[in-house]
Order: sequence, then structure tokens, then C-alpha cells
Amino acid sequence: MCLVVLSLHQHDLYSLILAANRDEFHARPTQDAGWWPDKPDIVGGRDLQAGGTWLAVRRNGRFAIVTNFRDAEPTDPNKRSRGELVTRFVESDLSPRAFLDTLDEGAYAGFNLIAGRLPDVVYLSNREDGSRVLGPGTYGLSNALLDGPWDKVVRSKRGLQALVDDDTVSESTLLRLMGDRGRGPVEEVERGRLDFDMAHAVTAPFIVQPDYGTRCTTVLLAARDGSWNFTERRFDRSGRPSGESRFAF
Repeated sequence: MCLVVLSLHQHDLYSLILAANRDEFHARPTQDAGWWPDKPDIVGGRDLQAGGTWLAVRRNGRFAIVTNFRDAEPTDPNKRSRGELVTRFVESDLSPRAFLDTLDEGAYAGFNLIAGRLPDVVYLSNREDGSRVLGPGTYGLSNALLDGPWDKVVRSKRGLQALVDDDTVSESTLLRLMGDRGRGPVEEVERGRLDFDMAHAVTAPFIVQPDYGTRCTTVLLAARDGSWNFTERRFDRSGRPSGESRFAF
């Protein structure tokens, strides 16, 4: 139940403002964000179980982030890791639209992918037809389609837009925005295979549960002068900060 909000081309200082929560099982092995030894011009965390990553940036400004799509289709162990979508894009030199045209969408379980090299940013889900070019505006994404009406998405988008409008965008205000632990309305709970408490817990922007929850928050800021700032704050099972990494390039 990851969450992403981003603002494109709306701020005097920043062309891109992105904040994201990665929600995952706490037992899943993960490498903290850093410059990759085997690909030293790429920065991001790494999934040590299936490979790939949920969010990465290359020194030349290529960035991508992926979320799973929550639907009723059973998990197919033969599908490729969705994390490779991010890695493949940031390694590529194709334009964002040209890269999307190379993908075999059916080779992956349900996904949402945002990929770009400013000023061009695109969105693709293999749960709808075609891709979308993202123009100036504020967007929200969780585990349904882009700008889906879930309370956590709507609330977080509204919060980001307020920061942009009030010119109060900073690392600290974005981290605070993504730390919202307020649950969504009961009417939004979709139990499926989850018990009620867990199903209600995942309606919050920031999830705190013993086995599954928000593992890290990432803030990505791309200034109009070409400089980038990447911050990852990590959390333990209780939702307490457990580490932090910062990169500027």
C-alpha cells in the first residue's frame, strides 16, 4: 500500500517535488538508499529479495518509482519483478515514452510506473489502456490508478498542493506530510484476506503494524538549476525513525 505524491512544474524553485512512502513487510530484506556499487551513477534503495527497486534516480536526472496494483488477481510466481521496471528505466537512454513502448506489460503483475527525465514525465499502469503524459500539476498514487479517490491519496495531494501554494516546501514539511497516521473512513475498508484492523490500518498514509508498515519515506527535490536532493528516512516496526540517508548531486 505504498503512497506517492508529486508536484510538477508548479514551484518557482523546484521543477519536481516528490514524496513517497514505501510500505512493505518488515521481514523483507532491503538495502538502504545509497549509490549502487555496480551502477555508481544511480542512487536508491534495493529490494534484496526479488531485485530491483521501488525508487531510483540517475545522475543525469532520470528517475522512476513503481507501486503495486491492488486487485483480485492471484499472485503468479512466474511474473517478473516489478522492481526491475525502475532499474531498467534509469539505466536506459530512451525517452520516457519510447521506454514505455518497449515494455511487455503482461510479464508483470499489476503495477503503476511513473518515469521521467525533466521536463518529460509519464505514467503507465498495466491495469488500464495506454500511458499518460503528466503536465504541470499535483498528482497522487497508491495501489490503484493515478489520482484514485482513496482518502489517503486525496488528503496527501491536498497537503502537497497547500505546501506549494504557501511556498513552504522543504524536506521537513514533506516528511511531516507523509507521516500522517490518520486512518481513512471505515467505508473505505476492503477486507479481502485481511482482518478488519489491518484492512483499516492500510488506509492511513503512514502505516504502523507489527509485521507490515511504512518502511521508509523518500523526498526527492529537483531544482530548476539542475541540482537534486534525495532524502530517505527509515522506520522500525513501531514507526520510529531508525536511520536516514541524504544525497545531493
